[in-house]
Amino acid sequence: MLITLWLRLGAFLGKTLLWLLGIGLLGWALATAWFAWQHSGPVSDKEQIPPGEAAMTQDIIQTAIRIVDQHREGTRYLRDAHAKAHGCVMAQVQVPDDLPTPLRQGVFAEPGKVWQATMRLSNGNAYPQFDSLRDARGMAIKLLDVPGNQLLRDRQSQGEQDFVMFNHPNFFVSDVAEYRQNVAAQADGKKAMAFFPSLDPRSWQIRHLFIALETLSPAPDSPTQTTYFSVSPYKFGEANAKFRVAPDPDSCPSYTLPAQNQALPNFLRSALTQQLSTDRIPACFVLQIQRQDPSKYMPIEDTSIEWRESDAPFETVARITVPAQDFDTPKLNLACDNQSFNPWFGIEAHRPIGGINRLRKAVYEEVSDYRHRRNAEQ
Repeated sequence: MLITLWLRLGAFLGKTLLWLLGIGLLGWALATAWFAWQHSGPVSDKEQIPPGEAAMTQDIIQTAIRIVDQHREGTRYLRDAHAKAHGCVMAQVQVPDDLPTPLRQGVFAEPGKVWQATMRLSNGNAYPQFDSLRDARGMAIKLLDVPGNQLLRDRQSQGEQDFVMFNHPNFFVSDVAEYRQNVAAQADGKKAMAFFPSLDPRSWQIRHLFIALETLSPAPDSPTQTTYFSVSPYKFGEANAKFRVAPDPDSCPSYTLPAQNQALPNFLRSALTQQLSTDRIPACFVLQIQRQDPSKYMPIEDTSIEWRESDAPFETVARITVPAQDFDTPKLNLACDNQSFNPWFGIEAHRPIGGINRLRKAVYEEVSDYRHRRNAEQ
């Protein structure tokens, strides 16, 4: 009798699990089909500014300043993101001699041109932490002595073009409204609210949570051994494009980085110092663009959508060489900490577009001014 009861119970549970599995697979298939239908082309190649964006931007600025206050290191005010640098290094950015004519735009207009540049490599967190912790990793490049009118009126004497990237192809928020809700929750120490703002399942941002978890990746062996993406789009002459910087080891002398002690808090800086300063081996990258095809689903205003390479391939517009150098000195580290990188530091040919870039313009200006002003008061 007892055996029969257990057998029936086991059969019932087995059928229940099969039904639940079937329902789950059906739900997954329906959700996948719905997502594919909702995210299919064509899309606009023009910016579309939603109502209320300016007010939301002001809220985000105040939150960002609050984060800077929360995370200051002693009396030093840090960036609200990418606070910890592995180092700022000098680099050369060379446009290929045989660059196709359609790609000769802006700072890439002159084949063979070599730009002198500064490159900042960093962790993404707003507070300096051990490199071994899961985090985004950032790369910012500033081309120097760039002729032409700058996008910002108060930067006309600077002559620069910045490219700001991190090591994931898409962002964990779609637009300014989602960014405001997300960053406010994190500033209040309510990280769960960043992706689950209410009890209503319709407000849950499961896909964006998975993007955020993918972004918080394990540390690479070295900052020179990962790929960085602009995430948001920019003008590229008359076209729209995203940027990518990828390692190009074939263009540099063969090199194997000695194993680093990843238990050390700053092992990524140590890896960079090992290659450039101790072993005197340069690092090489390619700078590439991915031009928007508006007939595909490659939106401007939603940075959570990755532009698929199957829809538009990346094309190399420059090669980057980071020569052997001594960069890890108190003077250079202080200069690195004080230097600002902003996608709006540049020329019209590479104007940032889309909501997240419009937000960056306002937030970077206000937070950078606040941080530098408070540091000067110390």
